[in-house]
Amino acid sequence: MNLVMAGRKRKLLAPERVSSLIQNVNRTKRRVECANDQSVETGRSQYFGDNDLEHRLGEDFFNQSCIPLAKAFLGKVLVRRCADGTELRGRIVETEAYLGGEDKASHSAGGKRTERNMAMFMKPGTIYVYPIYGIYLCMNVSSEGEGAAVLLRSLEPLQGQPTMRQLREARRKEGARQLKDKELCNGPSKLCQALNIPRYFDRRDLATDPEVWLETDPDRSPAEAQDIVSASRIGIESHGEWAMKPWRFYLRGHPCVSVVNKEAERQSPSGKVMNELGSSDVQPNMGQHDVQRT
Repeated sequence: MNLVMAGRKRKLLAPERVSSLIQNVNRTKRRVECANDQSVETGRSQYFGDNDLEHRLGEDFFNQSCIPLAKAFLGKVLVRRCADGTELRGRIVETEAYLGGEDKASHSAGGKRTERNMAMFMKPGTIYVYPIYGIYLCMNVSSEGEGAAVLLRSLEPLQGQPTMRQLREARRKEGARQLKDKELCNGPSKLCQALNIPRYFDRRDLATDPEVWLETDPDRSPAEAQDIVSASRIGIESHGEWAMKPWRFYLRGHPCVSVVNKEAERQSPSGKVMNELGSSDVQPNMGQHDVQRT
């Protein structure tokens, strides 16, 4: 599974750049942590009530093959509960399906099992978190099918935006402009930063974990076929025919989508847009975290 912007090649980060980023994170670690931050608002979101767990999705939801699951994720809400009780929420607006087996763009291509990708071969709903460049993380969820998993690419922030913003800014250069809400989670590594998804969440069960889970939105209907754009996946041009498979799925017109495919949108019927951020133009993701996944 590769994560680079379509049509672009990314250079590996220079050692001094990596060192600078790590030092910046260490300087801010004590000041900004999801589990201990008491300086931001922790009130309940307008979207959810006190009985949120009744909307939690269990193992039955994850027991479906990869492509249907990737589509079913759209519109669902990813929840991250911190140690102090703060809950961060984001609506999933973009995913990618990686089928394993013959899918040469998948970490599990050819049925290859490693210590790193073992979560892809575990029961549906298992979290697969892996590092890129040693400092960024990406989150996937296993599905039915040998070595198959869904990459979570982008979220629409719903709750806990002040905490998300501080967690993101901890990884940015000092003095950088403040991020807009739509920029907090509009990329696979960005959403891991904004929700403080750590490496040790790898191999956890999203259906039962107390710190991270998936919910339905009680005020939203499931995304319909006309709401979903099917496009080629990002940054896998070197994989020949597999680069053309339309296995990236996103909500049409949503401002939090990381990369828009205009051609794919022209080939699909138009429908409604599920977002709360207004009618902002959707911009391609120019962020640092659309990097190649190897």
